[in-house]
This record gives sequence, structure tokens and C-alpha cells, in this order.
Amino acid sequence: MASETIRMYGTTWCQDCRRAKKFFGEHRVRYEFIDVDQDQEGLRIVEETNRGKRIIPTIFFPDGSVLVEPSNAELAATLGLKTSPDCPFYDLVIVGGGPAGLTAALYAAREGIETLVVERSGLGGQAGITERLDNFPGFPEGIGGAEFAERLVAQCRRFGVELLAAAEVTSISNDGQYRATRLASGEEVRSHAVLLAPGSTYRRLGVPGEEDFIGAGVHFCATCDGPFYRGQEVLVVGGGNSATEESLFLTRFASRVTIATRDAQLTASRVAQEKVLAHPHIAVRYRTTVQAFRGEGKLRAVVLKRLDTGAEEEVRPGGVFVFIGLQPNTAFLRGVVELNEWGFLATSPTLETSLPGVFAAGDARAGSTKQLVSATGEGATAALMVRQFLRAARETPRASEVERDATPHVPFARSS
Repeated sequence: MASETIRMYGTTWCQDCRRAKKFFGEHRVRYEFIDVDQDQEGLRIVEETNRGKRIIPTIFFPDGSVLVEPSNAELAATLGLKTSPDCPFYDLVIVGGGPAGLTAALYAAREGIETLVVERSGLGGQAGITERLDNFPGFPEGIGGAEFAERLVAQCRRFGVELLAAAEVTSISNDGQYRATRLASGEEVRSHAVLLAPGSTYRRLGVPGEEDFIGAGVHFCATCDGPFYRGQEVLVVGGGNSATEESLFLTRFASRVTIATRDAQLTASRVAQEKVLAHPHIAVRYRTTVQAFRGEGKLRAVVLKRLDTGAEEEVRPGGVFVFIGLQPNTAFLRGVVELNEWGFLATSPTLETSLPGVFAAGDARAGSTKQLVSATGEGATAALMVRQFLRAARETPRASEVERDATPHVPFARSS
């Protein structure tokens, strides 16, 4: 069955379908989803393909190939994503392919530093799945998040950066004078230095039913899942910049968007607030929290509570999008480098962590502003600090060709 579009046959309650949808969303891959609970022809195709069995997801690709219940590794291979390193040794390994990691890679590669970037999801990070960036300098009309990410990736490739996507780092360690980075595949690469830029992910509410309905009514990415709610009412939880910006994006599909925030007012920027409050298809419910999600297989209702009165109410949106803040992707680093009480990476003034030769930048670093422009700035700074570290160790191949930097290498001292 050949088609110009990837077609995924599945259901809203299938865990493997949710995982595949998340994978495609992270890698900005366009696809068509057919719910076989609602589409009899789709169910027939699944049964015909699987010799009478109802196995989902069943995914058809434009070249005619079909994957049934594929792993992320199989999806990556079919999409032609590079997931294994070419060499066992690099000057610099960067963990994380978001704006901080990619900017650092760009700066390092231009200095002749052999660089490998390892990203567990899609290159571009959170920026790549953001609908539009309106506050990045140099783009007066704004720029789409996907386009921004693609430009940055192309720029890295131009300077010879090796990029891995859908490849997860499981551990970092010192191996004598070198750093060892182990991947989930079992492969290990060594390097003179490592830059940690793993970024962060959206926090969850932690209320009853949330885990049950993730991908089946509860979402954390409007760009990925907003189109599934065309003509329906949706609920957005949160009152900050992400919540307001994604609410505005959701009005492209949803008939009405309701924002529920626990605060007495929105905490987003003034511009974002003005846009939301003036939009005819957005309503805001203040001092309101989510108590529970209910349904069978698919989300059917949400229990809301008014903090000022204690009154509870059951509402029935088509879907819920949660934007209540970020948590750092640093679980694999516990016990390896110093983290603060919230799990963010502690660094010295030169962005070096407590492990010599291992640096950090971007949203996962303690003290970072969690802004795109700051992440790119930290990435550039981190690359320069890595360059200085390599010079001090007399390991950089082209050190003699580069003008000496007056900035000294400063050992780790916890940042404020």
C-alpha cells in the first residue's frame, strides 16, 4: 500500500500508538492517524496486513514498507535517522541536541574541535516542536520552531558536526584523562570533554488518571496533538508563557480553549496575556486546579476545583494540554555530578560541573533563564570554555593555530 504520507493505524488507548505518535512529533515527521475504533476500513486494513490479527500500531511508509508494533529504534532506522557514532573517540561529546547543544557544537566545530552530538529525541529540542518563536533576535516577523531547528541543524552539518538522533545517553564517567559516554545501545565513546545540555521536559500534574490518559486525551505538546481536536473544546492547564502561547496556537483547531490556572491572574508576559484575553475563543478560569481525569480507555471528563470556594465541577473537554513548568532531564546524572535540590546541574563560572572536563549549558543548568536566546548564548559560552579546557590540557589538534584566549580555566565552584 504505497502513499505519499505516513499512515498510522491504531487507537487512542494503545500505549505503543502513543509512543509512536510521540516519536513522530519529536522528530517533526508528518503522518496521518487512523483510529480503527472509529474507522471500519482502517480496521479491515490492519487485519488484512496482519493475517487476520488486530495488531497496532500498523504503520505504512511512502516507500511501501510496513512496520507493526515497531520499537523506536525500528522507527528511527526506517526514517533513516543516524543513531550510532562513526568513531570511538571525539574531542567533545555533547549530550543534548537542543538550541544550547547545537550552538555549542557549531562553535566548537568552527574551532576544529571534533564534535559528536547525541540527542535522545528529535534534534532541535523543545524549540523544534514550538509552533512559533516571536522573541528571538533577528526575526522581526517571528520564525517557526521547526524551521529554526532545521536551520540550526543544517548549520551544524555544514561545519562537520556529527549528529545522532533517537540515541540516549545512559551514563557519563571519567576514564583516566578521558571522559566515557555510554549509550542505551551499549556503545561507548570516549572524549577529551563532555558538554551536558539535556534540556528539560514538561512537568505533570500528578493527579489521579493523568498517567492513564497520556496520549488519549492528556497531552504536553500542542504542536504534536492539537490537530486531533479540530472543532472540539480543549482545556489548557497553566498560566505562564507556554500555556498562553500554546492556547493561541490551539485556536487554529479547537472551537474553544479554556485556560485553568491556580493563580489569581496569568503569569505570562504582558504581550501574551493581552493576546489571550482579547481572543474571542479563549476563556480563563482563575484559582482553578485539576483534581482528577476520568474515563475508560479515553479521557471523558476532568474534575476541576475552585481554590477560593472549594467547589468541584466536572467538565468534558475533547482534550487537555498541560503546561505547568519544566523539570531537568538529569536523572541519569545523579551521583555523577553535583545537582541542586531541584535536579538542575550546578556549575562553576566557566560552566564546568563538579566532574572535571564535563561542562553544562541550557535549561538543565542551575541558574539558567529557561529562554531560547539564553540557551544559545550559554551554548556558545560553553564551547569557548571547552576550547580553553582543551588548550590547557594541550589536547586540541589546532591549538597552535588559534590565538590564545586570556580567560583562565577556573576549577569548579558552585554557582549561586
